[in-house]
Amino acid sequence: MASRGRVVVLHFAGQMPLAGIAWQALHYLLGFERLGFEAWYVEDHGANPYDPRLNSVTNDNAPNIAYLKNLMERFGLGDRWAYWDAIEDRYHGLSREGVADLFKGADALFNLCGTTRLRDHHLACRRRVMVDTDPVYEQIKYAEADPPAKAYLDAHTHFFTYGENVGGPGWIVPLCGIPWQPTRPPVVLELWPGDDRGGQRFSTIATWENKGKNIDFQGERYVWSKHLNFLRFLDLPKTSGQGFTVALNSAPPEAESQIKARGWRVIDARDVSLSLDAYGDFIRASRGEFTVAKDIYVRPRSGWFSDRSVCYLASGRPVVTMDTGFSRFYPVGEGLFHYSDEAGALAAIEAINSDYPRHCRTARELAAEYFAAPRVLQDMLKGAGL
Repeated sequence: MASRGRVVVLHFAGQMPLAGIAWQALHYLLGFERLGFEAWYVEDHGANPYDPRLNSVTNDNAPNIAYLKNLMERFGLGDRWAYWDAIEDRYHGLSREGVADLFKGADALFNLCGTTRLRDHHLACRRRVMVDTDPVYEQIKYAEADPPAKAYLDAHTHFFTYGENVGGPGWIVPLCGIPWQPTRPPVVLELWPGDDRGGQRFSTIATWENKGKNIDFQGERYVWSKHLNFLRFLDLPKTSGQGFTVALNSAPPEAESQIKARGWRVIDARDVSLSLDAYGDFIRASRGEFTVAKDIYVRPRSGWFSDRSVCYLASGRPVVTMDTGFSRFYPVGEGLFHYSDEAGALAAIEAINSDYPRHCRTARELAAEYFAAPRVLQDMLKGAGL
C-alpha cells in the first residue's frame, strides 16, 4: 500500500467509453498515484452502457468492460478496478465483497462528476467527496429543496466544484449551508507533450445539444447545452478568415448543414473519441481551441473551466473560450483568451496568429502553473482533511 493512503475514484469511463471521459478519470487516478496514494477505480452507478459505434444505449456490457479493463492495464492499474454490471448484478474486476472491503478501508472516495448516487457500501467510507464538474444545476436543485437532490448531496462529507466562482461576485444561487470549495480540472502534464507546431485550423470537440438538465430558477431558464451559444458565432470563419473544425456528436442533419454552410469543417466526434491516442492527435494537430460554453455556466458567472480545454493548454495549444467568470482565477490574454461577443473572439484569434509560438509556450506554462494534477489534487486533499 502506498505511504499516504488509499483513495477510490467513482466515475463512468466504462459506461461511456469515449476518450475525453477516460482522460478525465485518468488525470485523477494517476494524479493521486503521483502524490503517493494507492488509487482505485470503481464504477457501480448501475447505468446501462453506451455503445459509441451505434451511438445508443445497449444491454451488452461486454465491450464496455473490456474497454475499461484495457484502460486500467495500459496505465498500470491492472487489478485496481471494479465494474458493476447491474443488468446481470455481477461485479467485474474486484469482487462484490472486495468492493465493500475497499470502501471500508479507503481514506476517501471521490465521486467524480457526481456520477454515483451513494449507497450503503459507499457510506462505509468516512470521507465521501463530491466533485461537481457541472456547476449550477445541483446548486439550484438543492436551493429549491428538491428531496432527491438534497439526499444525493447530503450523502457526501466534502464538496468541491469546477464552478470556482460559486458563491462569488455575480453568483445567484443560495448555497443553503453546503460548504462548496473551488477546484479545477487536473492534468497529468507528461501525458500531453507540448510544442508550437500546431496546424492551421482551430478546433473543438462537442455534443451539439445536451438534453434533460435545463432548469428554471427565479423566472429564468438555464440551458444545459452549448448549441445556443454556438449558433451565435457561426460566422467566425467568414469574419476572421480563419479555418475552424468542430468534431461534433449528435447534431441533427439540418444543424450540421447549417454549420458547414457557414464555413466550418464538421467531422464525427466519434472519429476522434474512440481512442485516447486519436483524441490527443486531434488536439495536437489543431492550431488551438475555439469553443463556447453551456448557457448554464455562462449567465450565473460560475467560473467553470473545461477539462478538454486544459488538455489543449497542456499540449501547447492556445485556447479561446467563452467567459464564465474564470478570469478571476487564471490570467487571460496570452495563451488563454475569454470572450463574450464576436469582437472579443476575433481579437483573440488575431492576437494568437500575430505571435503563435509565444502563445503556444504560454498555454503550456498556464497548464503547468494552474492545472497540474499534483497541485490541484493536493489542494483538494487538504480541503478534504487528508
